[in-house]
Amino acid sequence: MTFQVGRTVQRRELLQGPMRSRPPGLATRTDKPCRGRHVALQGSHTKQRQYRDRSDPDRVTHPPCIETRPLSDPFSRIERMIEVLEAGAEAGADALGPAALLASIRASRSIENTEAARQLDLAARWADLHPPESIHTAASFTVAGCEHEEPIAGPGTPLIAEFCVAELGTVLGITSVSAKKLIGHALELRHRLPRLWSQVHSGRVPAWRARAVAEVTIHSTPELTVEAAGFVDTQVAAVAGKIGPAQLDRLVAETIKRYDLAGVDPAADPEDGYLHVDPRHVTIHDEDVHFAGTVRLEAEIDLADGLDLHHALAHGAATQKALGSEESLDARRAKALGDLARTQTALDLLQHGDAGATDADGLPVAREVVLHAHFDATISGDTTVFERTGRLEEGQRLLLLEQLRSWCADSRTKITVKPVIDLNQEKCSPGYDIPDRIREHVVLRDRTCVFPFCGRPARGCDVDHVIEYDHDAEAEGRPQPGPTETENLGALCRFHHRLKTHTAWRYRMTAPGVFEWTSPHGHRYQRDRTGTTALDPPDPGPPRIPRPRR
Repeated sequence: MTFQVGRTVQRRELLQGPMRSRPPGLATRTDKPCRGRHVALQGSHTKQRQYRDRSDPDRVTHPPCIETRPLSDPFSRIERMIEVLEAGAEAGADALGPAALLASIRASRSIENTEAARQLDLAARWADLHPPESIHTAASFTVAGCEHEEPIAGPGTPLIAEFCVAELGTVLGITSVSAKKLIGHALELRHRLPRLWSQVHSGRVPAWRARAVAEVTIHSTPELTVEAAGFVDTQVAAVAGKIGPAQLDRLVAETIKRYDLAGVDPAADPEDGYLHVDPRHVTIHDEDVHFAGTVRLEAEIDLADGLDLHHALAHGAATQKALGSEESLDARRAKALGDLARTQTALDLLQHGDAGATDADGLPVAREVVLHAHFDATISGDTTVFERTGRLEEGQRLLLLEQLRSWCADSRTKITVKPVIDLNQEKCSPGYDIPDRIREHVVLRDRTCVFPFCGRPARGCDVDHVIEYDHDAEAEGRPQPGPTETENLGALCRFHHRLKTHTAWRYRMTAPGVFEWTSPHGHRYQRDRTGTTALDPPDPGPPRIPRPRR
């Protein structure tokens, strides 16, 4: 392990469900006859009943009626819920009794579920507005890295234009990956799980539960056909809102067997007819790091491998205890697993010729893992509740100084202290290529991709010229509009680099490390090392058309 330490809305009619009583305040009663008038009930028309006056059989009267206007069922529920919440707010939360408080929070959750269902519908409509045909125009040329069509849900769902996810994500304040997942779930539900889609919009199933089902059917291995997904939809709809992850996994496995989607396992007994779906995996949840610097790991491995691993961890834990460790058994087993990762004791099948290099203990040298840790030289012990903390570049996580010391105490750790880089000093270079010293400056300054809400580490990103570099300027005797200097460079991941190059997204640097982005529809965002801030409302003009690229 090597450390490099530095300082430095349109309303829609809902066609399902019976007509519900109209909330107070949304309908008015009148004594005027409703002669010749129909009342719209859930898309159908019902004639007003006529009554004959017993005293005058020739006189036909109409009962008082309720004046209505077409309202979608979700919107009527939302308006009623808002009235309940506003009434609670006027009274003050402190004045609410237990029953009123429960009613208020239940109404709030209902609004949340209804709006989540509406977001799914709008996400699917956003995909409808960006089909593959929207990418290319007549008589246009394509270049490397330009936008292409992309499937983001299961078979049978429409393809979308790749870059459309970015603007939806920034409006929602989420990453492009999360926006892509939202659109994929919406298309999966609408096209392959229609019963579940209907239940979401009728309010019987929360959107998050439906999205969990869609996530499983999209990423099922092997891939579910349209018919297989329909079977899952039928089964899930019967227990909507009640099925758990384990039941869902069993249902998908049964579907794979029912529709013969899995390959035959050559190691299985032919009489069993067992179809093989390989469940083995090792998953490290590095996106959810504990403040203590630990991560969760889950795995499903072969039985023999599992027994071998158990014995290896037990032996490692016992060795640590014999050497004087006073930590718990679980902690010693966890450290033993890390020792297995750093000490490659098996035969290196990739080694050619003589045996490879060994360390002082005669064991093969483990693979090198480089971690970049940053600590401020001025930190004091009372800076945070966790005492002295720094930043681990890999994963953008906080790092305790004591934890770094324990890592460095390992005899197999190589420490490289890099010189201090003054981020306030501008650096420049002639030509288009970016030297390592300038790239390192940009990486340390930006930390992540500078696109709004993107969190990919800058060290794995491209370094982009904010103002485009003109390769013909020097030959034609013109000043260079986009020089290679730190004041004109920003870290962009490959996806957002392509997005900026081939679409109408534009950005400029307003200060060192501070970028102002403008989307094709005029939404503006400020991005700096602390995060993303949405600026004033978007421009009312039409979306800009990207300029052609040569």
